[in-house]
Formats: sequence, structure tokens, C-alpha cells
Amino acid sequence: MPLRPLRLEKKTRRVIAEVFAHLDYRKLGPIYCDIGGQAFWRDRREPCRRMGIKLAEVLRGRLDAGGKSLYVGAGVAEISVLAMETLELARQVVPCNLRRGEVDILNRACERLPVRFLNKEAASVRGRFDHLWIVSVLNDPERFPELSALSYGRANPVKFDPRRFEAERKKVQRLASSCLSKLTHPGLVTTSIEEIPWITDWCTKRGVPCVVGKEDYPTAIVGDPICFIRLG
Repeated sequence: MPLRPLRLEKKTRRVIAEVFAHLDYRKLGPIYCDIGGQAFWRDRREPCRRMGIKLAEVLRGRLDAGGKSLYVGAGVAEISVLAMETLELARQVVPCNLRRGEVDILNRACERLPVRFLNKEAASVRGRFDHLWIVSVLNDPERFPELSALSYGRANPVKFDPRRFEAERKKVQRLASSCLSKLTHPGLVTTSIEEIPWITDWCTKRGVPCVVGKEDYPTAIVGDPICFIRLG
């Protein structure tokens, strides 16, 4: 039976609204879109905040207080979830993002949150975590164009480069392994449904029990479905 979402506290919602109000959308525009970035954020700003809160409410009942989460590729979409973890569950969070410009914007806007975005690869972070957030990372079209095209069913059989795909697959396997190996067991993974095979493959090869949740939920910006996987 699905867990019932736990409504966020008013003070948490207020802080989330303040963070979104202080984001520099003019500078975020070209980071998220090659063209039309400002129009994109005019359209997606409020839906991103609302959907992020809904996702935070779903995740809240799945995490223990006082734990620790590693976020891979965290950005605007993760603000609400990070706020929930730190303000309501007193959890430690380590959000990583490889885009320096976005990290600076996020850290300026999140001054009221006990959250500090790191401009580094999550694989290099030390420590143990009971929750791994890895959403739309292992199939990122910017970092892994051939793999992403195949994952989303957009691969062109005429132009598809199997050698590039194999190189990208090895990189993704290393990234997934380095992040998943930091999880304590039992642990929770939040990921997109397209990335499930990477998680389950890692578990199968190491004999780690895993259960993929039956429900999926839309992400805060583009609505891609995500799910939860229990490990251990």
C-alpha cells in the first residue's frame, strides 16, 4: 500500500517560497536553455515550486530523521526536497552540481537553509549515506548523448555510434557504482524510471537485495517520472 504523503509545515513552505523568490532567473535562463531561458522560467517557476513540494511530501515519509543524503546533480528542482530534509527531519544533505554558475546562484538564494551546494562530482564525496538522490543523471543527454538517445528511444540507427556508447556506458557504470557504494544498508535510492536498470544491475552483480517501488511521481521541472528503490 503506498505511503501517504506528509504535508510540509508552514514554515518550511515559507522558506521554500523565499528561496524561489531570491533565485536569479535571468542568469538561470541560459544555464537551463540554449534559447528562451527567461520564458522557460516564467512558465516553470511556480510549477517547479509546487511539484517540488509535492515530491518532498512523498519523500518525507520514506526517510528517517537525522540521516544523511547524497544528491547527484542537484539544482533548482531539488530545493523543496532539500528544505524538507534539513528543516523537518534534521538530516544532513550533500548536494553536488557540476555547473559552477548554477551552484553560485543556488547558494546565494539558499542562505536561509542549512544547505550548501558543492561544485564537484558526487563520486568524489567521502562518507556514508542512507539516501541517494540520482535523478536524470545517468541518462543526461549533455554528458551521455549516445546513451541518452538509446535510453529514451531516440537513437538513430544510421548515426548511432556504438563505440561512443560503450565509452559512455563504462563512465555511467563507474559513476553509479561509486555513488551506490556509499549507501548504508538498508538504504533508499530516488531515481528516474529510465535509470532503474543501472541501479538494479549494480545490486544484482553484488548480491544486494533491492525492491523497486510500484508508484512513480513527476519531477519538479519537466515531469519525468521518478521512483524509490530500497536496497538491503
